[in-house]
Amino acid sequence: MESFVFPRRAALAALALLSSGTFATANDWTNWRGPLQNGVSLEHYTDAGKLPDTPAWTYDMRGRGSPVVVDGKVVLWGYRGETTDLIEVLAVIDAKTGKKLWEIEISDYLSDSIYNRYTIGAPTVDPETKRIYLVSNAGRFVCYDLDGKKAFDIPLMEDFGRMTFPNSRVGSPVIEGDIVMVHYIFSNWGADGPAADRVYGFDKKTGELVWWSLPGVSPPVDSSFSTPVLETRDGKRVAYYTTGCGNLVCFNARSGKPYFRMPLCKNGMNPSVVLHKGNVITVHNDENVDSTEKGRMSCVKLPEKLAAAAPGAETTVLEPSAEVWRNPVGATSSSPVVVGDTIYQLSDGGELLAIDANTGKDLWKKKLSNANLHSSPLYVDGLLYCPMMEGKLVVVKPGATDGEIVQEIKLDGGDSAQCLGAPVVCDGVLYVTTTDTFYAFPIPNKGIKTDPAPVAVIPKAGKAVALQIIPAEVVIMRGSKQAFRIRSIDANGMVVSDKVEGVKWESFIPPTAKVKATMDAKFNDAGELVVAADAKVSAGAFKGTAPDGTFGTIRGRALKALPITEDFEAYELADEFPADAANPAYKFSFPPLPWIGARFKFQVMEKDGNKVFGKSFDRLLFQRGTVFVAPSTLSNYTMQADVMTDGSARSKSDIGLINQRYLICLRSNANKLEVSSNPERLAVAAPFKVSANTWYTLKTRVDTNADGSGVVKGKIWTKGQPEPEAWTVEAKVARAHTQGSPGIFGFTPMNQKRVFLDNLSITENK
Repeated sequence: MESFVFPRRAALAALALLSSGTFATANDWTNWRGPLQNGVSLEHYTDAGKLPDTPAWTYDMRGRGSPVVVDGKVVLWGYRGETTDLIEVLAVIDAKTGKKLWEIEISDYLSDSIYNRYTIGAPTVDPETKRIYLVSNAGRFVCYDLDGKKAFDIPLMEDFGRMTFPNSRVGSPVIEGDIVMVHYIFSNWGADGPAADRVYGFDKKTGELVWWSLPGVSPPVDSSFSTPVLETRDGKRVAYYTTGCGNLVCFNARSGKPYFRMPLCKNGMNPSVVLHKGNVITVHNDENVDSTEKGRMSCVKLPEKLAAAAPGAETTVLEPSAEVWRNPVGATSSSPVVVGDTIYQLSDGGELLAIDANTGKDLWKKKLSNANLHSSPLYVDGLLYCPMMEGKLVVVKPGATDGEIVQEIKLDGGDSAQCLGAPVVCDGVLYVTTTDTFYAFPIPNKGIKTDPAPVAVIPKAGKAVALQIIPAEVVIMRGSKQAFRIRSIDANGMVVSDKVEGVKWESFIPPTAKVKATMDAKFNDAGELVVAADAKVSAGAFKGTAPDGTFGTIRGRALKALPITEDFEAYELADEFPADAANPAYKFSFPPLPWIGARFKFQVMEKDGNKVFGKSFDRLLFQRGTVFVAPSTLSNYTMQADVMTDGSARSKSDIGLINQRYLICLRSNANKLEVSSNPERLAVAAPFKVSANTWYTLKTRVDTNADGSGVVKGKIWTKGQPEPEAWTVEAKVARAHTQGSPGIFGFTPMNQKRVFLDNLSITENK
C-alpha cells in the first residue's frame, strides 16, 4: 500500500541555482532522516564535483547527532565544555555564512549520561508552524520559534517519568498533523508507573498531552531512540518504530492506539526502520528472539488490515511467518537507507553493505573503517556520504556489484574527533557534526533540481466513535481548576469535530486498576475540573460522555502546595510480596498513587514497627529508582527525611533526596554525603561514616543568587540526636537550577540490600 502521492504539476518541483552568495529554500531538511524519512535527498545537481577539502564554514559546537535546515537556517543541537562546564546548546545558524543567529543553553540534570555522551539525536522543525522541537538529555521537551521565542518547556522526567540511561540516546520528535510525538522509556504514575517503552503525543502548538501509547511490552530491557516512521495504511495514519523491549511496533499516529508488535530481539533496538513495497525493514545487533545468533536485518510484511487486538491483549502479535527475509548483518544504532530496490547499511564493523530489498541477499560489501557506532549514511544524487567513527567522511559511489570510494575527508579535531551523527543536505550544502566541530561543505555544481516532495495521503474522517479530551493528563493544585478541549474522532483516529458540547462527567476507575482510587475533584457546570482548597492529595480518572454516547477519559493528580508531609502510617499493608531464595514473603502497600516513577520500584512496608517507604526488589532493572513527589514548578524549599540502609560494613545501598534537580545522596559504601546532578558534571562530597541498619536524618536545601549561581546544601545526623548547625556538604554551582520537583532516590546494587525512608517533610525555605 502506497503511503504518499506525488504532485503532478511540475511547478511544484523546486529549481535553485547555487552560486556565490545565493541560497535557495526549496528543499528544507526538517527532520534528521529527510523528506522521505529514509536518509535520501531529493536534490540532483548539474556537473556535480567532489567536496572541497576544506569546508565553507565551521561552527564551534560539538555534537553526536544531526542538524536540520529550514528557511536558510541551520538548527543545531550540540554541546560545549568537557566536565563541570559542559552545557547543551540549541543553536540557529545562518546557512550562508555560518553566523550565529541565536543560542539557548540547556543544563543537564539527574541523568545517567557518561563519557560526554550528549546530543545523540536531533531537533525537528514543523513545516507548518516553523517551530523547533527538541528533547534534551535530561528530558526537557522544548519548543521554540525560529526567532528564538519559547513556546513551551516540559520537563518530561519530572512530569511524566521519562527515564535516562547511560547510553544517553535521545532521538528526535516526530510531527504528524497537529501532534508532536516523543518516544522514550517512561515510568509515570498509577497503572503507567511500571517502566515501559511508550510514545507520548502532545499538541504541537500548546504542549498539552493528547494521548500516550504502549505498543510494546513492559518492562523493557534497555532504552531505544528509534524514530517513528509514518505512512497511511488501511485508512489510518500509522507509525512504526523499534523498542527498548526488542519489538517492531505499529500504532495510530493520531490516537496512539497500538496495532501490532513483532518480537525480534532480546535487547533494545535503536535504528529507525525503512519502508519498501508494503514491507518494513529493521536491523539490530543483539541476540535474536528465535536463535542464539546476534545481529539481524529483517523484512516484515505489513498487514493490509490493521485490526483491533484480541480480547485481553493490548496489541496483536505478528506471526513469525510475517518475516519475508532476514540477513545476519549487525548494526546497533545505524539506520538503513533504501534507494529503489537496494538497502545501504553501515555495520558496527565499519562495512558499507548493499542488500537487495526484495530478497535480503548481499549485493556487495565495502570496508570503510574499523568500527561504526551511531552514524547512518546519506544518499544524495547517486552518492553515499558516510561519516565514520574516527572522524572522517567517506564518499562512496554505489554500483551494481561494488561501491567505489571517490573521496575521503579527514575532519579536523585530531584523533579525539568522532563522527557519530548522520549528515544532512540542503540546497547543495552538506552538513556534518563531529565531537569537535560542526562543518558545512558545499557540493560544487552548476545547478540544483529538486524532485517534488511526497505529499501524505490524509484519510477523510468517518463517523465519530470516541472523544479525544485535551489535556489527557493533568496536575491541579488545591484551589485551582482545569479546562479541557473536547473533540470527537473516528475509528481511525481522525478528528470528526473540533468541538463537542454537552459532555457529562463521572469518576472512572479502570477495571484493571490495582489501586481503586479516585481523584478528589469535581467538574463544574462549565466543564472545568475543580480541586477544592481542602481536597486530599489524590489521583484518578474521569470519563466524559457526549450526548451521542461517545466517550473518552482523562486522568489527573490533585496536589497541594508546601508544606508537604508523609509518614506512611495511613497505608494499609494488604498485599503480599512473594518469597524468594533470599527474602521471606511480606505484606506491603503500593506507593502513594500520585508519585511519579514509584510503582514497582518502591513500596510501603513495615520496618522496626513503623510503616516506611522502602526500595523493592521486584526487578533488577529497577535497582536504581527515582521518584518525584510534587510538581516540577516548586522552588526554594527544604526537604528532610529519616533514611536508612540495611546490610553490613561491606555491603550497603544508597539513599538520597532530590531538591530542585540536585541529588543529595548518602553513598553508604563510600561513607560520604554527596551532592550531584549528573555525577560527571557535578559531584561534591563530604565524609560521613555510615552504619547499616541505623536511622539517620537527612536535610537538604538549595539557595540561589541573583547572578544565577547557587549553593546546594545537605546535612545528616543520627536520628534523635540534635541537629548540627553546620551543613555536612555544600556545593557551589555557577548555573543553579531554579525549580524542580522534590524527589526520592534509591540504589540497591543487584537488589541485595534495601534502603528505607520515613517522616518526609518539604517546607518553604526560612
